[in-house]
Amino acid sequence: MRHQKKKITLDRKVGPRTALLRNLAESLILHEKIKTTKAKAKAAQSRVERLVTSAKNNTLAARRLLRADLHTDKAVKKLMEVLGPRYKDRKGGYTRLTMLGPRKGDGSQTAVIEFI
Repeated sequence: MRHQKKKITLDRKVGPRTALLRNLAESLILHEKIKTTKAKAKAAQSRVERLVTSAKNNTLAARRLLRADLHTDKAVKKLMEVLGPRYKDRKGGYTRLTMLGPRKGDGSQTAVIEFI
C-alpha cells in the first residue's frame, strides 16, 4: 500500500529523476515559462518554489545552496537578482500551472508552468 508516499518518481531512478528536475527548474528560471507534461510540471513546481524562497534571503549561504541545486551560475544570478526581490513580499505560490490538454503524439496531458 502507498499510504503517505508522496514522492513523485516519474518512472525514473534517482539520478535521472534529479537531473530531469534540475533541468526543468533551471529552464523555468531562465525562461520564466515552459511547456511540459502535467506530471513533470507538478514535480518541478515544488522544487522551484523552494528555490525562490531561499533566493529571497540575499546571503552568501543562500547563494551557495542554490548553486549546489542548479547547474549554471546564470540561473543562480537570475534567482538572486531578479526573482528573489520580485517575490520579497509574497509568502509562497510563485508559480502557476495551466493545463493545456492532451499531446498529439501520445495523448499525455500537457501543462504550462510559469511565474506569476
